[in-house]
Amino acid sequence: MSIKHIVLTSLAFIAMSAAAQNSDDPRDVTVFEQVPVPDYSAYILTPKAPATPRINGARVYGQRPGADFLFKIPASGERPMTFSAKGLPKGLKLDAKTGIIAGKARKAGVYDVVLTATNSLGSDTKHLRIEIGDKLLLTPPMGWSSWNCFGNTISQEHAMAMGKAIVELGLDQYGYSYVNLDDGWQYDRGGKYNAIMPNSKFPDIKGLADYLHSNGLKFGIYSGPWLGTYAGHIGETCDNPEGKYWWVEQGICDKHHKIDRDAVKRDSLWRFEPYHFEEADAKQWAEWGVDYMKYDWNPNDHYSLVRMYEALRSTGRDIVYSISNSAPLVLAADLMKYAQLWRTTGDIRDNWKSVSDIAFNRQDVWAGYRRPGAWPDADMMVLGCVGWGKYEHAINPTHLTPDEQYTHMTMWCMLSAPLILGCDLTRADDFLVSLLTNDEVIAVDQDELGLSPAKRYGDGTYATYVKCLADGGVAVAMFNLSDEPKKIGFVPHGLGLTERQEIRDLWRQKDLGSVDFKERWETEVAPHGVCLVKLTPGYINGKPQGKIR
Repeated sequence: MSIKHIVLTSLAFIAMSAAAQNSDDPRDVTVFEQVPVPDYSAYILTPKAPATPRINGARVYGQRPGADFLFKIPASGERPMTFSAKGLPKGLKLDAKTGIIAGKARKAGVYDVVLTATNSLGSDTKHLRIEIGDKLLLTPPMGWSSWNCFGNTISQEHAMAMGKAIVELGLDQYGYSYVNLDDGWQYDRGGKYNAIMPNSKFPDIKGLADYLHSNGLKFGIYSGPWLGTYAGHIGETCDNPEGKYWWVEQGICDKHHKIDRDAVKRDSLWRFEPYHFEEADAKQWAEWGVDYMKYDWNPNDHYSLVRMYEALRSTGRDIVYSISNSAPLVLAADLMKYAQLWRTTGDIRDNWKSVSDIAFNRQDVWAGYRRPGAWPDADMMVLGCVGWGKYEHAINPTHLTPDEQYTHMTMWCMLSAPLILGCDLTRADDFLVSLLTNDEVIAVDQDELGLSPAKRYGDGTYATYVKCLADGGVAVAMFNLSDEPKKIGFVPHGLGLTERQEIRDLWRQKDLGSVDFKERWETEVAPHGVCLVKLTPGYINGKPQGKIR
């Protein structure tokens, strides 16, 4: 065992033992050895970003008129850096030092804004289409959520540390912006709205939101329509109008008023009660500055979906509405109308069986329902160090191999899926950062068309997906689903293309040459791995002449 390993595991043992001593849950007393992050530096494909400015991220952003506006220009490059923006809607102002655009846009409309980022080495310019109207999330959200790492043990300290890490790692320079609390923040009802109040792990939840906003990040929260949530905290309905919950009144709970699961089964709380508190909670969330709300129950139903939607809209604050989990296809029209994203599956886990099943077996059915402002959600990502709370597992490196991690990130981007991280970002290594900050790969996810990929080829041992992009190019992802290396390729004409194509490896950000539209191109793909290329010009972009077949 190396000195570094001894230090890491010793510090982890001390920290986790201290945390266990402060816990009221008997399952929190188990202490795990923290496994060091493997050295995957040999698997890094993405070149380091240049020191010169480069504006990344989506080319379109949506907000409602009169609502609080917050957008941080995602630009990589050496700091200090200054920013400018021409053509902003009235009511919005740019902080030239931070690149944060804030305020309230007064008038609905579509605005072509020219962004510029400058440092001592040069400058970069990019057009951003700001649509002030009725739609949010014109591209899939990017950020972090707490459950896959901290589970029910999430605290304000954890959330602030993740927000700080997003900035220090430079993830905000690529569009990652949300810091979302999952289950575990709740206490009792109180305050001026008789809304759910935070437990002692969150001494200043408004201060947490303000801290994130000051860094150009956004704040998310969690609830569910039942009497109790999945973890055993209070929910949006109750059996009495005062909002007093019986397991709290009877003391069958821990100090955070989470139900004692050794005394009462959690699923006894998974029912609807007659008294509703959605409006009270939505008002409180708006006052705290919440930007994103995850609503979690199964099976999802029309009544609960619409009731919370109306409560959120009544606040006048733009709060992204995320539905979880395992959304039924028969509810698709309602989901598209009332929510910005919805979970298509149950909970993901950090193994090939879970990730590949979600990626290749569960998403095609939702292809016709994906579009700007409405995103099928394949669940939080299981890259980096995950654990689901210290009493279930140690927070340790994902069990996915490097190639499986490339497949995970690639397929989520091909799907235009939300890129919500679930790992401990304070333990991020160079390999993880390289996975998360490839601007050309992220651009496939954030493409403003928001199209679904089409599976063009496959036989159970491999799958080739094709996705048309707004610039006319075509992304082609070739996945090896087998346990052995495999040659995978395509003939452009078989993809519907009728011109000679330039091929660019998006992960390596490297041009690979060109191929005639009737010529086969192939490459060897590692087991459970992927090759992601972009073809240009893609479809016909000029006047066709002569015979093209």
